[in-house]
Amino acid sequence: MSDAGAVCKSSSVPFMSTFALVVDDSMLIRYTVCRFLEERGFTVESATNGAEALEVLMRVKPDLIFTDMQMPKMSGSELITALKSKPETAQVPIIIVAGRASGFAEAEKRANFIIYKDIDIEAQLGKALEHVLGKKTRGHAGK
Repeated sequence: MSDAGAVCKSSSVPFMSTFALVVDDSMLIRYTVCRFLEERGFTVESATNGAEALEVLMRVKPDLIFTDMQMPKMSGSELITALKSKPETAQVPIIIVAGRASGFAEAEKRANFIIYKDIDIEAQLGKALEHVLGKKTRGHAGK
């Protein structure tokens, strides 16, 4: 049973300007990324692995996808392969959220940006959004 919806599923944001999908098996990382995005006006859904993310993608088309690389059922790399193989998701920007020690992120060249879980994640999220979307993401700056 998935607990993804319990972490973040916000459809009550008044301005549904940008929709993001957050895919990570860590509830803490999902919560952190979802909260950061929601505070900046994003509509957000989450999934605990790549297979669950593909199910979400049957219902919605995100403007941005955040994914971990090491997950059960379907890894981030497998998810990226599936995304790039479909015309409707091939151009969606992908931001990898991975542990620096995993080594997976450096090898993945199909993503638009890489964030490391073990370094000030909120500062990196702001940089990633600015890089990928070209927008300043000031606002609720965490700590």
